[in-house]
Amino acid sequence: MKKGQVYEGFVERIDFPNKGIVRCEDETAVVKNVIPGQKISFLVNKKRKGKTEGRLIEVLEKASCEVEDVCPHFGECGGCSYQSISYEKQLEIKEIQVRRLLHPVFERQMLLDSADTDVEQYMNRIFEGIKASPKQDCYRNKMEFSFGDAYKDGPLALGMHKRGSFYDIVSVRDCRIVDADYRMVLGCVLDYFTKENCSYFHRIRHEGYLRHLLMRKAQKTGEILIALVTTTQENHALEPLVAQLLALPLEGKITGVLHTMNDSLADIVQSDKTVILYGQDYLYEELLGLRFKISAFSFFQTNTLGAEVLYETAREFLGDISGGGKHDKTVFDLYSGTGTIAQLLAPVTKKVVGVEIVEEAVEAARQNAKRNGLDNCVFIAGDVLKVLDEIDEKPDFIVLDPPRDGVHPKALLKIIDYHVERIVYISCKPTSLARDLEVLLDGGYRVERAVAIDQFPWTANVETIVRLCLKN
Repeated sequence: MKKGQVYEGFVERIDFPNKGIVRCEDETAVVKNVIPGQKISFLVNKKRKGKTEGRLIEVLEKASCEVEDVCPHFGECGGCSYQSISYEKQLEIKEIQVRRLLHPVFERQMLLDSADTDVEQYMNRIFEGIKASPKQDCYRNKMEFSFGDAYKDGPLALGMHKRGSFYDIVSVRDCRIVDADYRMVLGCVLDYFTKENCSYFHRIRHEGYLRHLLMRKAQKTGEILIALVTTTQENHALEPLVAQLLALPLEGKITGVLHTMNDSLADIVQSDKTVILYGQDYLYEELLGLRFKISAFSFFQTNTLGAEVLYETAREFLGDISGGGKHDKTVFDLYSGTGTIAQLLAPVTKKVVGVEIVEEAVEAARQNAKRNGLDNCVFIAGDVLKVLDEIDEKPDFIVLDPPRDGVHPKALLKIIDYHVERIVYISCKPTSLARDLEVLLDGGYRVERAVAIDQFPWTANVETIVRLCLKN
């Protein structure tokens, strides 16, 4: 295949996260946004070091597993990848992806332990497949919508980035992964500013007013928090908008409407200053019997019911850590976020030490632990790599829940040096997990259990939990 040429081929599979492997004669190319079984045409736009990448032009033949798109924005909106296939097929694709990525890890573990069996049989004893999200539609408890235009110099739009575009925005009034309250609020805000003829912040010229609409809705309590993010380049009356929002026939209850000002040149959602237009600047959510206070910018799992499956599984993988009911064990919860895992483990431990680099998340973790009556949780703000050198205590068990890039290589070596009996690793990016597991194998750990968990239906993302034990 040559760069700049158009080819046709069949999609053999999808590698994580959204890399379609397309066969054309005796060669393969990586093409995104495709489904296994499709026949497509694609333009080769990159070829280097023996690898070919292409851009999808047209689906010539649909795959047998495809169904009618339920979301009217699918294909144009860049938010979802799998709207055209059943949920069961999505789970199958994600499970296969994780298995493929972990396969070399299990092969190496077999060699280290001189296991006399077939690698697939060996994997089947350890890898437990994939757990579904309890809720497939309307599952998100947070969305960040962007203002822009649907095409150059087009009308005001509010929603998600168009697939493959940094500039164009698709107004997702019928988005499937959020509930009717989100859609109603989005429509109200878009209609209001369209009527007011307000400008949006242009990402090249760095001019304009409207930037983002951030919205949270707690699955358990139904509380809603809305934050309008703008620049300070213009002034507009927002009280009429607040009145319209409060008049909406929502199923949930608006607890706060905020005006967040952000003059950063980067296209990120952040707060230089936030003013409360109505109510309060937080809401409450519940998770596995615990209550959490969440602000507009707090980190919290975006699928509440899915997070319950995730954390229950992590707790199960960690096993009995109570020390025979003595509660004399110390657990390190590294990359602890708002301290959810730490608080779930606290009742059966002597102490849980959470480490998290985002100071706001640490402060929220402290407040939530106090609110839940847990006095044996300590949360430290800082980089795991540096904080581990400053903690005098030694853990009995470790839980890892790192960001997408995984654990820093030097931090991973420090973690191995504790020689704890058990480590539970929660990963939101299986490619990073597979890399880190190789290092943990070298450090004397072995994978005992592994399972994928779908937190993000209709998208290409998947979580994985692994339990590692120190080899005697």
